[in-house]
Amino acid sequence: MGKHSATLCGVLVALLCLGTSIAQAQILFQGFNWDSWKKQGGWYKFLRGQVEEIASTGATHVWLPPPTHSVSPQGYMPGRLYDLDASKYGTAADLRALIHEFHDKNIRCLADIVINHRCADKKDSRGVYCVFEGGTPDGRLDWGPDMICSDDTQYSNGRGHRDTGAGYAAAPDIDHLNPRVQRELSDWLNWLKRDVGFDGWRLDFAKGYSAPMAKVYVDNTSPTFVVAEIWSSLNYNGDGKPSTNQDADRQELANWVKGVGGPATAFDFTTKGVLQAAVQGELWRMRDSNGKAPGLVGWLPEKAVTFVDNHDTGSTQKLWPFPSDKVMQGYAYILTHPGIPCIFYDHVFDWGLNHEITILAEIRSRNGIHPGSKLEILKAEGDVYVAMIDGKVITKLGPRMDVGNLIPSDFHAVAKGNNYCVWEKSGHRAPAGRRHY
Repeated sequence: MGKHSATLCGVLVALLCLGTSIAQAQILFQGFNWDSWKKQGGWYKFLRGQVEEIASTGATHVWLPPPTHSVSPQGYMPGRLYDLDASKYGTAADLRALIHEFHDKNIRCLADIVINHRCADKKDSRGVYCVFEGGTPDGRLDWGPDMICSDDTQYSNGRGHRDTGAGYAAAPDIDHLNPRVQRELSDWLNWLKRDVGFDGWRLDFAKGYSAPMAKVYVDNTSPTFVVAEIWSSLNYNGDGKPSTNQDADRQELANWVKGVGGPATAFDFTTKGVLQAAVQGELWRMRDSNGKAPGLVGWLPEKAVTFVDNHDTGSTQKLWPFPSDKVMQGYAYILTHPGIPCIFYDHVFDWGLNHEITILAEIRSRNGIHPGSKLEILKAEGDVYVAMIDGKVITKLGPRMDVGNLIPSDFHAVAKGNNYCVWEKSGHRAPAGRRHY
């Protein structure tokens, strides 16, 4: 009896550990680009045909575009928030069907939430566009100028609170200190969860309102995943190159996720900026003065969503693009390292990188690499970067072929491409000595 009990306990412990590993293993997939709204027949319908291939990348979550009526076709100038049928991406029914398809593949869906600012439907007596319609027959989200920040003088009547974050010139800044605003936006977010099927949020322009304001909406809606866009393009030297120390940049990200708490994470713009500079012959940048990774992932890896490009930085906008010939080095880094990696739609479906990306995602899954995995940086010099993750995986970036004795004899190469290679620990021992790849 004792022997069987011990065996059963061992099995239960193993299952619990496996469950924890699975729960921690997260890969986000951005399911659109800047021009997706132009798709004939609707983006939601089109994307349903790609759910299977997105699932093959190991994605656990998919980030979908802003779902509401918007003055701009991409969705980032929202107006009638309950009006999903006015979206350029498709109808409310199309969206629900798409979410259902993803859920069938155990992929959770994030809505792109744009609540810093809002576009009005009508003018007030001053002739200013500041009268908002919610998109329902009742008065939900039907607001006036009182709901605009008082220091947004182009639109405000001066009766709102001052803005808690950065200003946004193109549309009225919403007063998130207003109790009605908090209540009605929370109700709308919960409707997106309950009625439409969303599981979490990507918060657009999260610099526009303070972390305590974001915390209100996170606490009121209990999303399973939250990631904020807090875009900072690094500090630069006089020569135009990024400064060696980017602590102020990543401190802003760290302050936000700590201030919001719970499931809150942030896109690691610091890692993106440093990495895309590093792969251009300056891989020494990938180790900070304390021997850690240089972005938020070096401080709070469980809260860092790492990425190579998105609809703003890449796509057709190209506001801060990763070097196009080195994109796979970027994926070799984020898919084998701590943090929560985000895969961009374009790289899988438009650039033909699906096979290479999927191999790296499989390596991540097979070895149980998770947001809090242990990172040991073995070498970071101009033309080579080598790191070991959890004692099971080694990643090399850069053109240098000879990595000396850094690769133990019981590791074998499982992925390689343009200036990157990944090894995995195995029981098959190869002859010891210097390794060239």
